[in-house]
Amino acid sequence: MKTTTETPGGDEFAALCRQAWDTLIPARAGYLANVSPHYDEVLHDVAQRTEHTGSLGKTDIAALVVWKRLSAQTRWVTDLMSLPDTHVRAVTERAVTAVRDTTLTRSEAARTGRGIIAELPGFRTGDALASAVLTAAAPQRMAVYDRRVQHALDTLRLPLTPTPGRYGRYLQLLDDLLHDGGAHADGWSARDIDTALYWTGFSPPPSAPTSQQTADQHKPAPAL
Repeated sequence: MKTTTETPGGDEFAALCRQAWDTLIPARAGYLANVSPHYDEVLHDVAQRTEHTGSLGKTDIAALVVWKRLSAQTRWVTDLMSLPDTHVRAVTERAVTAVRDTTLTRSEAARTGRGIIAELPGFRTGDALASAVLTAAAPQRMAVYDRRVQHALDTLRLPLTPTPGRYGRYLQLLDDLLHDGGAHADGWSARDIDTALYWTGFSPPPSAPTSQQTADQHKPAPAL
């Protein structure tokens, strides 16, 4: 387990991670039971295109804005749309390469990819949309971060501060959870944990929604 300056002592942190699984397991089950299996089709479509092209263009980013249900009526959207798609793809291609680089640890790849994507408007602060782009680039390695995930981490007393480099530290935290989860973590991916954290982030925990409520409830908060 690799700790950071945010992380409590090794034994204390390992105990927090083991305790967190008591929440994550039922939360993941709740997510699967209550969120439409079709909701992530947009993310999957973008990931499939990225697998073939090795980059994301403005259309792909726009699709992820819709998937995250973020506001498009902001200055950064105008600035991004004003760039040539070739420029956007040149930047995202480098980010895609970084997060897929298996010579780097997951957290190192996340930190490198996050730094590259920050060159584009809309990605210089906050990690919500950036994490969606990087997850589409490497769905087996990366994970989505947003306000609900942060709330869940705070509830579980797993430290993640908003200081620079947060996304890399977030992926390290997910690796630590997988490392300390023992048999509980078998078959889990970083993405599985982020959906469990997302569901945990509801306060208070929601009752089973109707079909329409399911779509409405699966609304990530604006980027931090």
